[in-house]
Amino acid sequence: MRNKDTAKMTLAAGAAAVVTEKAIAKTGSAAVDKAIESLKTYDWGVDRKTLDPIDQAINATKGDADARKALEKGLVDVLTSGISRSAQDYVCRRLRVMGTGQSVKALGALLTAEETSHIARFALERMPNRKAVAALRDALPKASSTLKPGIIGSLGIRRDKKSTAPIAKLLSDPDVNIARAAAHALGLIGTSAAAKKLSSFAKQAPAQVQIQVCDACLLCAEQLLADGEKAKAVALYKALRGEGQPKQVKMAAMKGMLTAASKK
Repeated sequence: MRNKDTAKMTLAAGAAAVVTEKAIAKTGSAAVDKAIESLKTYDWGVDRKTLDPIDQAINATKGDADARKALEKGLVDVLTSGISRSAQDYVCRRLRVMGTGQSVKALGALLTAEETSHIARFALERMPNRKAVAALRDALPKASSTLKPGIIGSLGIRRDKKSTAPIAKLLSDPDVNIARAAAHALGLIGTSAAAKKLSSFAKQAPAQVQIQVCDACLLCAEQLLADGEKAKAVALYKALRGEGQPKQVKMAAMKGMLTAASKK
């Protein structure tokens, strides 16, 4: 009997928690409004529990587009109101989970600032929205040399074909970090156009980026193979087996060719 009573109490408590969460989740509720308002004064050291209603609302409104839209608007509005770095970090992390096109403009404005670029990038990387990729692409020429590698990396992760040409131009950038990031991003993009840019540059790549360019070529070949572009992948592998290539690169290229040969 005790076990049954305990089970009933546990189920009752769980049901109550769900009801409470759903009640709080209403984006027009006082609890959520108060939590969003508290972000205007939120900073490191402030009790994190004050923001719990927002987290609960995000969980409870999953699948409810209208409720999510209202909640997202509240977060976007507060993000543009001059909140602290800590509060910006919190909002960007939540928008990374539930953000849509209406968040892009606010996040894009943070991409060229040293303190907020990386948290804005992480949010935009996750969003399945073309506007998010466009914001990253537009920020690239405006970003400082310190921030460029991160934005280049995000465009690579998104496999943005439209970024192939501008990223390829950065392969010869005097900043080694930018050049290496450009090579890796082209490898991730992994299209025939990216392969051409990498192959062409590989023939003249300076010593400080040569191995990174080779790695990018191998990665690009893997992407081509995965996308069904077997012939183009094999051509890239063959180029990596040429004279002057490091031994480990030749071995990796041979392995890649064997993998390609095993595919129909």
